Amino acid sequence: MKLPDDLILNPEDEVALRQHLTLVALARRPADLLIEVGRMLAVHSRHWLEGYEIVISGRRIAYVGPRGSYRGDVKARVSYPNLSAVPGFGEVHKHIESTHITPEYEAALVVPRGNTWTCEASHEFANVNGPKNQEFWQKSRLAGSPLKIFIQPGSAVPPSAWEESGGYYGYEEQAGFLDNDMGTVSLDEVMDWPAVWNPDNPGYIRMWGMIGATMEKRGVVEGHGSGLIDPHDLSAFAAAGISSDHEVWAFEEAWQRLSHGIFTELRPFSYDVIMPQLIERLADWQNVAFTTDDRSATETLEKGASDYNVRLAIEYGLAPEIAIQCATINPARHMRIDQWVGSIAPGRYADIVLLDDVKTLSIRHVYADGQLMSDGTRFIGPLPKIDWPDWARKTMNVGRTLRASDFAIKAAPGRETMQAAVLRPFHWNEDFWVRTLPVADGEVQRDTDALVTKWALIDRYRGDGAVAKMFWVGCGPVDEDTALCSSVAHDSHNVWCVGSSDAAMAMAVNRLQEIDGGWVLVHRGEVVAEMRFEIGGLMTARPAEAYDADMQAFYAAAAKVEWMYLSGGDNLWKPGFPEHLKFATLTCSPWRWVLVAPSEACPEGFVNVQTGEQHAVVW
Repeated sequence: MKLPDDLILNPEDEVALRQHLTLVALARRPADLLIEVGRMLAVHSRHWLEGYEIVISGRRIAYVGPRGSYRGDVKARVSYPNLSAVPGFGEVHKHIESTHITPEYEAALVVPRGNTWTCEASHEFANVNGPKNQEFWQKSRLAGSPLKIFIQPGSAVPPSAWEESGGYYGYEEQAGFLDNDMGTVSLDEVMDWPAVWNPDNPGYIRMWGMIGATMEKRGVVEGHGSGLIDPHDLSAFAAAGISSDHEVWAFEEAWQRLSHGIFTELRPFSYDVIMPQLIERLADWQNVAFTTDDRSATETLEKGASDYNVRLAIEYGLAPEIAIQCATINPARHMRIDQWVGSIAPGRYADIVLLDDVKTLSIRHVYADGQLMSDGTRFIGPLPKIDWPDWARKTMNVGRTLRASDFAIKAAPGRETMQAAVLRPFHWNEDFWVRTLPVADGEVQRDTDALVTKWALIDRYRGDGAVAKMFWVGCGPVDEDTALCSSVAHDSHNVWCVGSSDAAMAMAVNRLQEIDGGWVLVHRGEVVAEMRFEIGGLMTARPAEAYDADMQAFYAAAAKVEWMYLSGGDNLWKPGFPEHLKFATLTCSPWRWVLVAPSEACPEGFVNVQTGEQHAVVW
């Protein structure tokens, strides 16, 4: 019998497939593969089953039972008597775009590390090309990639009412996504909190339209509650139907979210301040998951994928079985996809991680879709060649060649100094800072001695080359005629540029257009390094190792530049090459005053996204 193609879930094939699996489970039809294991973790009950066998038909599990118990015919058998089987790990919230490699290469990177499914938090590419977002995330799977991608259309498309991007999602779009695709499972992190609670916010109707559409289709509304600490805020967050939060930085935040019924997704960089006390106080871990959120391919090569998240939790003292639950059944249940992933059980995809040591989470082999995909950390599965179309490749529509004058900030006639609004990276203050800056030739100047430089956001979607610019402190190059720019600008992904001269900034952005996005570094008047992200301006269609080699060369060039530094509000903001600036363009809570690319709603780009107040950048 020819089985339905279940690479992409759809109702008709799902019924036919499960009818077939029922007969295989009853030994009335032959199976494809039987895997014997030394023991198997039953994650629903968190206990080990000794000497078990897993029977597979196509990409799914049809039967599990004690070794030797299956009475049907199988085409092939394999035995791992000394290995322990656990389910394929999953990501409850991850931006694959932040790996900076495309999904087919992401699969080759993470599947050998145990990751067999990902809930793609999809407002990054959606802001680049919203109409093609679903098609983008299905391409690699349709081409045969073993990584299952469950799509979470983004609430932040665009991120705020004062921004424009390459996508717009509201009620109709979200309802359509959930109607037409079984693999679309939720509304990605609701992060514009003022647009949720304030009826006067211009994003209020759009945001509640998306929440309403998700609830109508029984999808999951994911959250992003950064900075929400007061019990009134947390109560309102949960009352709005927002089910989860990954913006958890301290133990008390985690504890209060759990106490308010909010599914809590922990990121490894906060384990040190959360995990010890949570282990001491939490009896029931079913409402906790581990999540990666943003991690580059370089970091994954160094640390790992979900296996790193689990392994680190074990090192902090969490029982291995609970840690594994937090990367398998817990996130699958929360996302309401546990009928397909999250456990080694009949009807689920045959995603199995074979460990030779549970306490250290040492991986010997990984099966995905019922096929052996790795030997140790070496990927041996299919790596489809995808001819990415122009709508994915040609996304840099700045529309014109920029000039130094596009970055100039004009002074009022006759002035020798001007007052300027100044921000720093991760400026979470209630108000912007004010600095007195010199004027020369009718233009407001930088003040390198005071660590004040020029920062700009350039629209890359409309084609009109609109530039918003102002002064920032503590983040740019000290060297003359030097600039850094990138098309990775969470979450709208317009182009940002920081530089010590307007000419260098123009040179950097113009080169960025030529290479279809990524990173460009101009040093002392010359382009000295670039990193091409030809897919959406966010990713490259190359193996992780190739990406990493080129990124290391870029880092080496950047290390020759002297960079300003002033401690910011984010503990991830470090001295040296300011890579983390790609997150300094966020406009969600707890950000207040921000610079966005010019739009009809915000012509100069300087706005308080909590209140909507706008202000001149110099006066």
